[in-house]
Amino acid sequence: MPQNHRRPVRVRRVNECDSVHEIIENCLPAFGGAVVRRVFDILDRAIGAGCPLTVSVSGPVTVSGQHQAWLIPLLETGWVAYISTTDAVCYHDGHRSLDDHTGDTVYEVPIFGDDGALRDEGVIRVTDMGFDEQVLLDQDRFLAAMLSLPEFQRKMTGTELRYRLGEFYGRMEKRNRVAPGLLSTCQRLGIPVFVGAPADGSVFLNSMKLWAMREAGLIPEYGFDLDLHAEVFEACAYHHWGLLESDAKAIATLILGGGVPKNFNLQPEPALGQVLGLPSIRGYEFDVQITTAPVTDGSLSSCPPAEAVTWGKVDKETYHQSTESLFADYSMLMPFVVKGLLEKHSPREPYRLYEKREGLVSKLKDAVRANGEWLLDSVRYSVAQA
Repeated sequence: MPQNHRRPVRVRRVNECDSVHEIIENCLPAFGGAVVRRVFDILDRAIGAGCPLTVSVSGPVTVSGQHQAWLIPLLETGWVAYISTTDAVCYHDGHRSLDDHTGDTVYEVPIFGDDGALRDEGVIRVTDMGFDEQVLLDQDRFLAAMLSLPEFQRKMTGTELRYRLGEFYGRMEKRNRVAPGLLSTCQRLGIPVFVGAPADGSVFLNSMKLWAMREAGLIPEYGFDLDLHAEVFEACAYHHWGLLESDAKAIATLILGGGVPKNFNLQPEPALGQVLGLPSIRGYEFDVQITTAPVTDGSLSSCPPAEAVTWGKVDKETYHQSTESLFADYSMLMPFVVKGLLEKHSPREPYRLYEKREGLVSKLKDAVRANGEWLLDSVRYSVAQA
């Protein structure tokens, strides 16, 4: 190996470090620890460069309280442009604000205990978190009542649905004097919340209930619907802004877990460049993922940034220096990563992209219109007829 490629291994004693970021930067020289250090370094550089950060998070972060431990503190820094998550995360976010469940709503239960006994007791288990089944029933009542209100009887994007849901959760939190949850925080900060698979969760199941009641003639009408086309286009508009209009003229992503939230978070780049055919579209300049899925398991949840380069989702010019995939459980690491970043960087004004969405969507429509000749040609194909 040429000597100029050699990086000396230098460490500091942990008792000489005064902060979390000093431990991460100086006391993790090798093996898995070195990957943690590289993940922290990439996020450190992205935030330092003023890059808008998108966050994709899978898993039960709200039912387990992780949103209040480290995710909300991360969002409140103003570094995050938008998040991509699951319908279940949005559903469980409301449990602690329900009128009859504002105490110790969620409690610890054994992972390998007697699940039959828990079922007999009316306890729902999520790994090592438990809560009473009545919480779900009351959450369903709340959502059905909210979705029945006149203001919801129209078609809207999922980002608008979750913005309004955050408003209602926030009112409940204030009334019952409980800590703010994820959606109310995103609503307060103007952070759009995307859900790539909205039908895979109980917020939408309650909409289905009202639809079924209408179809059965039990209620006279129900007009709520999701505009998925507009929601995906909105995500593309935010990426278009990040690449071409933000101060950094680049965009970064932090992917926690895999699944649909990860894929949704990555798809605006090929949507803009390959599907809409717009020029000057680059992938993410910074890409960090933390996942427990092995790359060979076929789930695609662990596909590393290098694979995303081939799709155009990650910038091929920078990925060697600014991407990393860490094989780990993010719940074990994120409190320390977020704390270390908070020690090094000051908060800034939030991007409030949700409040700017109409203007950003309009600009992207103008770009689509200007690319009309290419787009019209792109839909011509000799389709085999029956």
